[in-house]
Amino acid sequence: MARFSALLVILTLTLGGAVAAAECRPDRVDLRNDQAQIKFNIELAQTQQERSRGLMFREELPRQSGMLFVFDPPQPVAFWMKNTLIPLDMIFVDREGTVTRVHQGAIPGDLTPIEGGDSVYAVLEVNAGLAARYGIRPGTQMRHEIFSQGPAIWPC
Repeated sequence: MARFSALLVILTLTLGGAVAAAECRPDRVDLRNDQAQIKFNIELAQTQQERSRGLMFREELPRQSGMLFVFDPPQPVAFWMKNTLIPLDMIFVDREGTVTRVHQGAIPGDLTPIEGGDSVYAVLEVNAGLAARYGIRPGTQMRHEIFSQGPAIWPC
């Protein structure tokens, strides 16, 4: 009986570890705070060309979807909504995966720069209204494999 119990514990720990490791995926970000834990299916924008195009010219964005812009090394960034057809929330994140700023309801077509701060590592764009709905605000934590090489607060 002791052998069976030991085997069951080992199996549980092994499978539990596999499930935890499977939680991080390149096509998804997780966000958590004291109000909620939410997942968004994402597209990555890592190259200058991908970041420049972003979500321009798209007529819709599925509800639990977004685009994650990566800036390595962290740097000052500003966005605008030129040629963007859908209202968006912009979630600015530092190298540790902590949300530092949220801009809610960016207006389609608006050319006003939306400043993110001086040391932005990533920006998540999602449909307008979702940041408020899920309580995404400064201090919210983000998990994605892009944070695996740095001092992530919530690592993969």
